[in-house]
Amino acid sequence: MKILEKTRFSAIAWLVLVLAAPVARADDWQPSQLMHILSQNKTGRATFVEKKYIGIIEHPIVSTGDLSFISPDKLEKRTLTPRPESLILNGGILTIDQPGKRRMTVSLEEHPEVSAFIESIRGTLAGDLSALEKFYALKLTGSVEKWQLVLIPRQERMRSIFSRIRIGGSHADVKTIDLDQSDGDHSEMVITKVISQ
Repeated sequence: MKILEKTRFSAIAWLVLVLAAPVARADDWQPSQLMHILSQNKTGRATFVEKKYIGIIEHPIVSTGDLSFISPDKLEKRTLTPRPESLILNGGILTIDQPGKRRMTVSLEEHPEVSAFIESIRGTLAGDLSALEKFYALKLTGSVEKWQLVLIPRQERMRSIFSRIRIGGSHADVKTIDLDQSDGDHSEMVITKVISQ
């Protein structure tokens, strides 16, 4: 996979975290219930603080910015610090904007591994558990008050990029997402929901 695909691939994963929805019951807590909760709102906004741990660098790279989602298929990650960058997924097209550089667009049809990953996120946003399970083995632990959903990619090509995604939250709020890359690097993101006024 090209460097551009690898570096942008993990960024898209974080966009799933802008959702919030009604509270689930603590009894009979299942992945299907979590998917239902996460799919309730059709739009959402959040701020993020992300730390990227890269093996050749002593300290993590810290970035901050905004996330947004508009159903059914528009996702945006806007990084403000340390350098401005915008990643916008609209349908099957990913647009990458960096000040002072030429805007780039990537068709998901031309990158099946990335496309499969994106479609899995869309399955999560839509509450489509069967679509999610097509690409991932799921493990949900904890309770409604403090839960963790672990996604293990089923496809070998996806496993060559990352080994797992861990999403943590409380009730309907997603609080964290950690991405473990297959090369040993990993990212941690803390999400703060923006309440609409």
